[in-house]
Amino acid sequence: MNTLDLMAWLLFFTAGFSYLNHRFLKLPASIGVMAISLVFSLGLLLGGVTGLLPDLEASAEALLSGLDFEKLVLHGMLGALLFAGALHINLEDLAQQKWIITLLATFGVLLSTALIGGLTYVLAGVLGLGLPFIYCLLFGSLISPTDPIAVLSIMKTAGAPKELETKIAGESLFNDGIAVVVFLVILGIATGESEPTFGSIAILFLEEAVGGALFGLAVGYIAYRMMKSIDEYRVEVLITLALVFCGYALAETLHVSAPIAAVTAGLMIGNHGRSFAMSDTTVEHVDTFWELVDEILNAVLFVLLGLEVLILTFQGSHLLAGVLAIPVVLTSRLAGVSLPVLLLKWKREFPRHTIRILTWGGLRGGISVALALSIPVSPERNVLLTMTYVVVIFSILVQGLTIGGLIQNAFSEDKPAA
Repeated sequence: MNTLDLMAWLLFFTAGFSYLNHRFLKLPASIGVMAISLVFSLGLLLGGVTGLLPDLEASAEALLSGLDFEKLVLHGMLGALLFAGALHINLEDLAQQKWIITLLATFGVLLSTALIGGLTYVLAGVLGLGLPFIYCLLFGSLISPTDPIAVLSIMKTAGAPKELETKIAGESLFNDGIAVVVFLVILGIATGESEPTFGSIAILFLEEAVGGALFGLAVGYIAYRMMKSIDEYRVEVLITLALVFCGYALAETLHVSAPIAAVTAGLMIGNHGRSFAMSDTTVEHVDTFWELVDEILNAVLFVLLGLEVLILTFQGSHLLAGVLAIPVVLTSRLAGVSLPVLLLKWKREFPRHTIRILTWGGLRGGISVALALSIPVSPERNVLLTMTYVVVIFSILVQGLTIGGLIQNAFSEDKPAA
């Protein structure tokens, strides 16, 4: 099956599932299409097992086998999704939350990685999975980044304070890039490609994280100057499109963090560019374009997450490990959120339910699955991939569907009775 056919089928499923969700289920878009996609996949698997739909199952598996999910997400969609998210973040709001976001995206990710790694090692030992400690840490790094795409729209309609929205959005934009760097460092140690010395790890981290931020500012500034010199929204939209995909590809070539570069470029265009380089007409068209790109890519990504179950190999012990990993991940997330909030409480006040909502609202998504798929083929990869998939499915379907009610209940408690 050629690339055009793959794209056609993928868009067919995405449009169809989106229609069914909007027409009947009326769930948040990302959650709804993933739920339908998952039910569809399980139906095909059941049809294959019972012999009712063997040809259809085989055709679906052949379709998905032609897609490289890891490359599609990490080297295709991620840059556009991060840029689109950063484009609508106000730098003044971000600056007000800079310390908590910085701590959550760095210290929180590292603490979560260490806690999940240690608890997973104990869990794997009890279940007899034989996972080396370094691979348990690898699981901690790939499952730590949050992906609040599905929850941000819920938070806006649920009445969450603006500063809480900024915390979750800002953390997710930066912790994706930080977590990818941590993952690459641990993966290099696990595969023997990197020396596990403090100096080498520090240098790699600086090259990736700091280099990515500086590179993103540089290419973002070039795009800003180009946009400032003209007033033609069609050309300016094309400039932002080239900035995302060409900038992301060049960042990967230079071995700096492409996700962090996409975020900083998005912040540059969304703030400095919006204020000084774009007319009102251009702002409207750029915003509309990237909102559509964001929604379309999210829908495609969550459809793929549901369909991926068709080509994954699940074993009972691996599934059990995934189920038991859910409380491990949530507990580690609680610690990774609580300590930064408690450290800064002396300096500023936080809404009463910040820790609770940040913990439950830290959804895992396609980035975690893509990172798990990028692990070289090995027995450890099969275990980690299954565990990752189970945690992601729980996170999106259970946490994603209940976070709105949690927010409404939490803040309705603070409202005086009529």
